Amino acid sequence: MISQEEKSMCMKRRKNWWQPLIVLTVLAVFFTLLFYADNKYQTPPPYGKSGVIELRPADLERGNPVFLIDGWLLTDERVTDRPTYIGEFSSLQRGEASVLPHGRARYRLTLRYDGEPRMVSVDFPQLSLWYVISLDGTVYARGAGNGRITFLLTEGEHTLTVETLSRMGYYSGMYFPPALSTDGTLLQVRYVQSFAYALAFLLPLALAVFTLFLWRTGGSLSRWFGLLCCCYALYVFRYFVYLFAMPVMWYWFQIQSLALYCLCFCVMQITVLASGAACSRAWRWLRGVLAALSVILSTLCLLIPIVPWAVFLHGRLTDLYYIVTFCGAVFFAVQGMAAQNWESRYTLTGCAVFGAGLFANLFYSNRFEPIRFFWQFEWCGLFLVALFGAMMVSRNRRILRENDMLTNHLEEQVKIRTEEVTQLLNERKAFFSDMAHDLKAPVFATQSFIRAIRRSGVGVDRELQRYLDLAEARQWEMARRLQGLSTINALDKIDGERVRVSVRELLSEIYDTYHGEAEVQSVYFFVEPPDVDIYLTAQPEKLTILFENLIYNALRATPCNGKITISAWAGNDNIGIAVEDTGCGIPREELPLVFRRFYVGANNRETGTGLGLYIVHGIVRELGGTIHVYSSVGKGTRFVMEFPRTA
Repeated sequence: MISQEEKSMCMKRRKNWWQPLIVLTVLAVFFTLLFYADNKYQTPPPYGKSGVIELRPADLERGNPVFLIDGWLLTDERVTDRPTYIGEFSSLQRGEASVLPHGRARYRLTLRYDGEPRMVSVDFPQLSLWYVISLDGTVYARGAGNGRITFLLTEGEHTLTVETLSRMGYYSGMYFPPALSTDGTLLQVRYVQSFAYALAFLLPLALAVFTLFLWRTGGSLSRWFGLLCCCYALYVFRYFVYLFAMPVMWYWFQIQSLALYCLCFCVMQITVLASGAACSRAWRWLRGVLAALSVILSTLCLLIPIVPWAVFLHGRLTDLYYIVTFCGAVFFAVQGMAAQNWESRYTLTGCAVFGAGLFANLFYSNRFEPIRFFWQFEWCGLFLVALFGAMMVSRNRRILRENDMLTNHLEEQVKIRTEEVTQLLNERKAFFSDMAHDLKAPVFATQSFIRAIRRSGVGVDRELQRYLDLAEARQWEMARRLQGLSTINALDKIDGERVRVSVRELLSEIYDTYHGEAEVQSVYFFVEPPDVDIYLTAQPEKLTILFENLIYNALRATPCNGKITISAWAGNDNIGIAVEDTGCGIPREELPLVFRRFYVGANNRETGTGLGLYIVHGIVRELGGTIHVYSSVGKGTRFVMEFPRTA
């Protein structure tokens, strides 16, 4: 029998397999519509032939411009007035690998117009390096990058001539069809295209900036996604490079090629990381192949102006690079699907998008150029950025949700453990209280029996006297420990809320309480309050126990005419309080031990319980403070405490 969980898993797998197929179908329909709706090569006539294109007034009044594709006559170093269409060849090499792709070329087309005179413009996108545009023998424009002329189209024939000079880059001559129409129509097309490319440039950059905040928490996946966005933005920036004839235009083909190679590698890297195969041998091997192809392609970009066959080889290896990237991405995406990785539905869909772009790039080569929007590969890059952006958002939401669940679970566990510890502490308090109460009677009874034997003196010889001394010493130690337990139990019972305590009032109460006892012992008792009243948060009962232990210890250690001083001062964020005496002092070797439980110093063996300073240390730490002791034998002791300051 198949469990419900296994059925649910099977359904999820089927859904993950269907998603890329659905996306692939949608993209196929989209690119087919794009081919017919936004393609210069699918616009209606007029079409040029044998160096002439015939225009009518109606051709200039429709929504799209007239694209001057067919009918041009090409003249270069090898041919004269060769009929060609714009886009037939990407360079002057024209498919002959032994010929250099660059040099001078002249394109000539006769505009035969039958209608009323009107002002028209012609846009020449991305002419290779230098150009000169003439009409009827008159030079209308010269420069580099995009070209544009405006003239009065009158009835009759007008000869349009475009001369180009290229020295570097993959493209040479006139590769992108010019557009002829009224100035308003061309501006409308330019505005729509500029707006589209601006969005395609800025949105990925915004996503890249967003991922900067995830680089420390999001791991490698966030960093590679940010790099993918930057590479795509750099790739589509070519539109503005040629539009504004930027100085980097001469080398932009190399830059955009590197951006495209890096973009493909980022797609691979994201797919591999999402599939959990980053350390696999297959990925190490494929990464080496892609790196080698990238180096070869970059080298060929530099060799294109020098070596004739570099253009041909560059085009074939670029297609190979795309195919290897696509096959590798599919392989690792399927692996992630088999491993039931959460991101596999996104990576499989990304493979479908990449495959659709690759197919369109190969199938529609030299048969598609957008009128207003993007090339198919640019559409796919934008879809990949959006897809992986959605994956990052979903991934971060999932991580936040899991963190929230873990936090709630942790809070519940902390609450449970706190209740258990509180119960354990209460049981411990009750146990020590009962034990101290139950042991008092036998301990004091035993002490009474020992004293009675000593008073009677019957049969008490030297050996028995030694045993009695040992028994009395042990009984005194037991009584001391019981007194300490009683003190700790009394301290534990103080569980009231902390209140705001004035340090000035606290020192005044201490003086009123202890200066009388100090006078009886002929000890001077001084209090030095702070210049400005300061406050701390504490339980007054515990403060009373704290100073009671310190002051009684000081009174026992201070001889006649000695001095005890309690001073307080305010720091930036804390409060300092010191208790200082001029008593016998504490030996240096005992200073690290004075705060230990049940430790009794050499000067206090007979009367000390070993709990006074231990309790003081515990109260100070409970209030979030610190305590230090400084002492010299014969000169006195100083206890310095620091507490957090309360506003």
